[in-house]
Amino acid sequence: METVAESAVGTPHLSLTPYVDGYTGYRYLGFAPGIHRGLPSSSLTFIVSVGPAIDVAVHTDPTHPPRSYRAVLSGLQATPALISHSGDQEGVAIHLTADGCRALFGLPAGGLWDMSLELNEVVGRTGDELWERLQYATTWDQRFAACDAVLRRLVIDNPLSAELRRAWQLIVASGGTVGVAELAGDVGWSRQHLARRFGSEFGCSPKLAARVVRFDRARHMIQNLPRHATIAEVAAACGYYDQAHLTNDFSELAGCTPRRWMAEEGLPFFQDGDGSAAR
Repeated sequence: METVAESAVGTPHLSLTPYVDGYTGYRYLGFAPGIHRGLPSSSLTFIVSVGPAIDVAVHTDPTHPPRSYRAVLSGLQATPALISHSGDQEGVAIHLTADGCRALFGLPAGGLWDMSLELNEVVGRTGDELWERLQYATTWDQRFAACDAVLRRLVIDNPLSAELRRAWQLIVASGGTVGVAELAGDVGWSRQHLARRFGSEFGCSPKLAARVVRFDRARHMIQNLPRHATIAEVAAACGYYDQAHLTNDFSELAGCTPRRWMAEEGLPFFQDGDGSAAR
């Protein structure tokens, strides 16, 4: 059977742009069954399947049992999830900004740290409606329009504090290289106060968030390495001390070395694209 690898990018309605960076549609057919690593990234995971469910064999918190999801919402993470697939996958990934979790779901991103939920467990029947509308839509534009229509109804006035938004933006803009002292100084808080507020909002310390953002940047660069480039060059570009530092950090966050990860990933999941970090 011939393989199909298709993707599409959508821009959210203007009223959603403070909360949603964009949509990525993906359709992969005819690939070999296997296991995909859902890696830590600089944005929450919000995916609505079309057709086959999303089968999480091992969650980021391994004490959680395996589960299938029609529409999955997951918080930030510092360990991989293992997702089993038949070789056929289709759906829409919704890329949230730092404000998106509060505005759309009424809770801070920290409330979802290291866990996954079916969307209807968070927003009730509206979650089922979004999934159903995507099943009946026949084009990517129709699917993105359905996302717009449903998500616009979810928006509430529940803003992220300006200081925390600024701290997150600085971490992302620096590629994870900004120091905690610099963050605290920029937002006008003590390091201790920043750590408390940041942890409550995002579920992790500023230092760990920066580490994940740097890893995410390195992962994208490794995925798209030109033939003549090296992992050592990626390490230098991303602010690691050397290749060994990158490899050790990658192994801790991904559960394998960069080279093993590259060898394992036969299926070009949407995560391999430029799912730009939450603003």
